[in-house]
Amino acid sequence: MGDLLRYLAPLEGYTQSRLEGVRFLRCNQPVARTPVLYEPSIVIVCHGTKRGYLDGQVYLYDAQHYLVLSVPLPFSSETDATAEKPMLAVSIRLDMTLLAELLIALAGEGAPHLMPPVGIVSTPLDHHLQQVTLRLLEALASPLEAKVLAPSIVREMYFRVLLGEQGVALRSALSLQGYFGRIARVLRRIHAHYSQPLNVGDLAHDAGLSVAAFHNHFKSVTRTSPIQYIKSIRLHHARLMMIRDRQTAAAAAARVGYESQSQFSREFKRFFGRSPAEEARCMAELFALLPARHEADSGQMMRVQF
Repeated sequence: MGDLLRYLAPLEGYTQSRLEGVRFLRCNQPVARTPVLYEPSIVIVCHGTKRGYLDGQVYLYDAQHYLVLSVPLPFSSETDATAEKPMLAVSIRLDMTLLAELLIALAGEGAPHLMPPVGIVSTPLDHHLQQVTLRLLEALASPLEAKVLAPSIVREMYFRVLLGEQGVALRSALSLQGYFGRIARVLRRIHAHYSQPLNVGDLAHDAGLSVAAFHNHFKSVTRTSPIQYIKSIRLHHARLMMIRDRQTAAAAAARVGYESQSQFSREFKRFFGRSPAEEARCMAELFALLPARHEADSGQMMRVQF
């Protein structure tokens, strides 16, 4: 798979595949531990190694392990790669409508629940999923096969994941029953309205939980508190606005809901390790070193990071 992905992702950074929702990533150098924001997705690393860090836990995803996120999560990640041995990965964004259709088809099949539902987990990549991934990459190498075959292969990939060890997290995230589904619903609200005032008491009410129970269940899913989660989402979006839209720090802070620019600058530096101005300058220098890309690609590159 590594050689095929080298062909599909010839440039460092993100490459949009011929199928919406599927992207390739190539990294030719090591990347130190950095805050990232992942959308609900399946991430399969075909060559190289990545490690995710969240609340004292380490999530390995490499040629032998894959990552699934059933809810959007901010965490930190690092990459092992060199120019001779680049990190090559494919990310498949989760289509919740398609997942729901498969869950209906799987109802009553008694798929095993081997673990409690969580928002992020990495597990061994089995033979079935390896073969599905290879067939997906082969299909995406051809315009005709990408159009005709790739969607059904993605559907099969969902099926394999739902039946596997990580399937319980996805099933719970789609269900409105149980605390995991309630927290997933609240997370969708946060991501849709992160720039508006978000009161923990109101979020707990939406989840049908007491504030204390909401805090406990929220942390069991996201590994962080509601306030810290909201803050990290706002900071990631502000960073994106500054880089993609060339917004000033003051404008980005206001757009994501900060009333105090000084508070925004302090929290931004604490979170990313650089001031807003330093971060914007560093990312501008990085993009200047990359080959020219379509404007939409650069926006997508910064929207959700590996």
